[in-house]
Amino acid sequence: MGIFSRMSTIFKAKMSRIMDRFEDPHETLDYSYEKQLELLRNVKRGLTEVVASKKRLELQSAKLKESTAKYEQQAREALTHGREDLARTALERRALTMQQLQGLEEQIAELQKEQDKLAATEARLQTKVQAFRTQKEIIKAQYSAAEAQVKIGEAATGLSEEMADVSMAIERAQEKTERMRSRAAAIDELVASGSLIDSIDVGGKDDIDKELARLSAQQSIEDDLARLKKEVSGS
Repeated sequence: MGIFSRMSTIFKAKMSRIMDRFEDPHETLDYSYEKQLELLRNVKRGLTEVVASKKRLELQSAKLKESTAKYEQQAREALTHGREDLARTALERRALTMQQLQGLEEQIAELQKEQDKLAATEARLQTKVQAFRTQKEIIKAQYSAAEAQVKIGEAATGLSEEMADVSMAIERAQEKTERMRSRAAAIDELVASGSLIDSIDVGGKDDIDKELARLSAQQSIEDDLARLKKEVSGS
């Protein structure tokens, strides 16, 4: 039983998450509001029926009151004519009518109580429905705002991830550029010092050829220097 109980709990939890995923608060609130409106309409319909029934009984009561007055008048007239038997009959009918009238008055009183109860219920329910409608719109607005914030947050999170990738790419490019600039600067320094040129084997010359070429270049410089000295002294 313990295993089945845990399985049932897990199943209910999963179903709750599934239902929560598909449940739209807007639709739920609107549905609840419609059910309350339906209940309010039923109360109003019941109140209308009670009022209509009371009106019908009040009309019957009015007719019975007219009948009692009529029977009393007939009894008086019968006595004036010396017809005590007719007067007694009229009074008997009047007594029966009074009993019916009393029953109607009791029913009218009961219907009046029911009308008062339904009217009070309608007023309370009307207030609750109006309050719920206001609260419903507030909750729907809050949910829409929260939903928008979540979407914005999710978009921002995705954007942050993309920006992080872009930032990493920029850092790698900058590092590679710095390495390339350092290498270029090193090459420029070697070129300026002549080390790079000296280390290059031009035309496959060996060390002796290189030395002879250096001496020849140095001699050419000395010759040019001597020539310039003569020109300067001669002038």
